[in-house]
Amino acid sequence: MRLLISFAALFLAVVLLQLGSGGVAPLDAISGASLGFSTEQLGLLGSAHFLGFFIGCWWAPRLMGSVGHSRAFAAFTAAGTIGILAHMLIVDPLAWSVMRMASGLCVAGCYTIIEAWLQDKVTNATRARAMGVYRVVDIAGSLGAQLMIGVLEPASYVSYNLLALLCCCAIFPLTLTRSEAPPTPLAPRLRPGLAWRKSPLASMGVVVSGVTGAAFRMVGPVYGLEVGLGADLIALFLAAYVLGGAVAQIPVGWLADRYDRRSVLIWISVAGIFACGATIALAASGISGVFAAAALFGFATLPVYSISTAHAHDYAEPQERVELSAALMFLYAVGAIASPYVASLVIEHFGPEAMFVMIGIAHAGLIVFGFARMRVRPSQTRTAYTYEPRTSFLIGRLLRRDRTGE
Repeated sequence: MRLLISFAALFLAVVLLQLGSGGVAPLDAISGASLGFSTEQLGLLGSAHFLGFFIGCWWAPRLMGSVGHSRAFAAFTAAGTIGILAHMLIVDPLAWSVMRMASGLCVAGCYTIIEAWLQDKVTNATRARAMGVYRVVDIAGSLGAQLMIGVLEPASYVSYNLLALLCCCAIFPLTLTRSEAPPTPLAPRLRPGLAWRKSPLASMGVVVSGVTGAAFRMVGPVYGLEVGLGADLIALFLAAYVLGGAVAQIPVGWLADRYDRRSVLIWISVAGIFACGATIALAASGISGVFAAAALFGFATLPVYSISTAHAHDYAEPQERVELSAALMFLYAVGAIASPYVASLVIEHFGPEAMFVMIGIAHAGLIVFGFARMRVRPSQTRTAYTYEPRTSFLIGRLLRRDRTGE
């Protein structure tokens, strides 16, 4: 309990940040559609978010070194708040793309600072418990953000103002806490080639995870509108996806720790293709079928990132783990930046089901590559499967003990 109380400010900041910034993507998709934005323009908003996210991951450790944790957190939160508030002042897709870059910058920067703060305060004895609560808080905040969309009016200043207020409120827990700010962490070196050298399959896996997750989160609301869901039902549609992915972590983790991780990754990709087909097939079967398909899609696709990172860390030395996590995050961002825009193009030209065809093709490619890699070298399992949030380049430091058990 003392541990939870000491981290209360950090966890409260995570919840407020998720509620404020996490609802922008689906609200933008619904609002843009009501304002007459094309599907291609809506996809561009999602890609802009992940471009800002990548910049924030890279810049945050350096800004912390210049002005400190609390001031850097306030700066990133202010950028996100401005990006949200400005939406209804300038109703233009290109202007919104710049605003979404500000939101992505805010999310990445704030998570980097929160995780650096956590890293300094935890010990080997408390790391697992702290990370467990952190993951639960993060998932709960994400679910809450999706559900809020059901009560927010699209293209309304009030709706964006409410999200901006929540995002701005995230400043208070960290700036008013009496806990002493930690020393500035060293920024991990960004070496994408390290991930490929350790595991080409893991590298491809995180790229496919970026393609899948970014397309669904950023363009999924457009799909929901195309198949006849209202704003309140789109909120439940996205929440079902997040909940399905959360439920999957325990059984998939059990399998990944007991069997060849490459086989588990291949089979979960097969399940992902099946989930894509089920989503298309159940689109006209009613609300319950659409929700069930979204939950199945989250169950089958969200664990891909964690399986891939676990497989990569099996071949890493302890001193390489932080930089490897940063390299894998970079590759995830590569897939995530391109995916929403490409998904919007295929939807615009071939219909809403085309997004899931695109995702299915990506997973099919991962399956073929996985079989090819199984013929190159034997597998090894030296680290534990860990649910790894895709939050910042510093997450590797927090997961050290989860990986090694030391």
